[in-house]
Amino acid sequence: MSKNSFTTSLFNLPGWRTERKLVAIDSDDWGSIRLPSRHVKEVLYISGLNFDNQPYNRVDSLASSEDLTALFDTLSGISDCKGNSPIITANTIVANPDFEAIRASGFRDYFYEPFTRTLERYPEHNDSFRLWIEGIKAKIFRPQYHGLHHININRWMNSLCHESGIVRKAFDLGMFDLSTESWITENSFMDALNIKRLDEIPEIRKSISVGLNLFNELFGYRSMTFVAPSYIWHRRIETALKENGIKVIKGAHYQLEPIPGEAHKFNKIYHYTGQKTRAGLIYLTRNASFEPSLAPKYDWIREVLKSAESAFFWRKPLIISTHRLNFIGFIEKENRDKNLPKFKEMLISLLKTWPDLEFVSTEEIGKMIINGYDQEY
Repeated sequence: MSKNSFTTSLFNLPGWRTERKLVAIDSDDWGSIRLPSRHVKEVLYISGLNFDNQPYNRVDSLASSEDLTALFDTLSGISDCKGNSPIITANTIVANPDFEAIRASGFRDYFYEPFTRTLERYPEHNDSFRLWIEGIKAKIFRPQYHGLHHININRWMNSLCHESGIVRKAFDLGMFDLSTESWITENSFMDALNIKRLDEIPEIRKSISVGLNLFNELFGYRSMTFVAPSYIWHRRIETALKENGIKVIKGAHYQLEPIPGEAHKFNKIYHYTGQKTRAGLIYLTRNASFEPSLAPKYDWIREVLKSAESAFFWRKPLIISTHRLNFIGFIEKENRDKNLPKFKEMLISLLKTWPDLEFVSTEEIGKMIINGYDQEY
């Protein structure tokens, strides 16, 4: 057994088990802004910024109507043994910065708008939210909560106020992060729930309530699951999640818990599917990845099949982590046109290898665990 196979088995060993071969696609960043347009991308390159090591700032954006149509056509053309199509659990950021209101305040106060309003200003997105609703009705797209923001508000506003780095340049282009690398720095702001002090927690708890209420207003139902941006959160916020209807926390097999007083230092806490928090929430851990935009030359189909083999051997659901950027062609059409056929091939390969598999949402898996379906070891 290879080292990677051993590690995969190790993470699949503890926790909840099922005799059914369940496959869920858990996808992050829906609703959050990134690159606003092709023109902005050209401006950034002329300015000398190189995003070769940061695909999120090279190809990611709000999903256009064309992006959603292509994705939904792919999903609806495939079905499992029960006639169900694959379903994207779309972990959604429900609000984006209101740039003009922030500018009008002299960069002293933060203002936001629902992501649906942001869509109205993007050039090929007027029909996007209608397609979201159609995807929900067709049971191929199921939004769940990812956060009110994908921004570390305190650090971003402080940088804006002091005009540090290139943050004002990004702001003028309708962006909040111009990171050229993937790690966290003082000039990157994606780690929304990262804190330096425990006295920041009441503010985060309030944003959880506001964000989940806005989610309910937008979609007409309350989110059952939550995945923290960048997998960073402090355990003290978990009671606020529960009080606002969350029953399941999702993510990688680890949590990064901020160490108060230490900038960007974390305790790494490991989790497994079916594990319970002190607040009574359930963890769902992802045990596969499909990220061709991050590593185009890597054999992601083979990787997913290997992960499925381990998951089903240990009687675990296969929960595939993937990000929105893999399906976006609004900035670079080639990105979507290359990845969607790979995505389809991956799903068909799973079906051919395990004809009795079932496509479900992560929400459905959470309900099975809570209702005591199958067993926990």
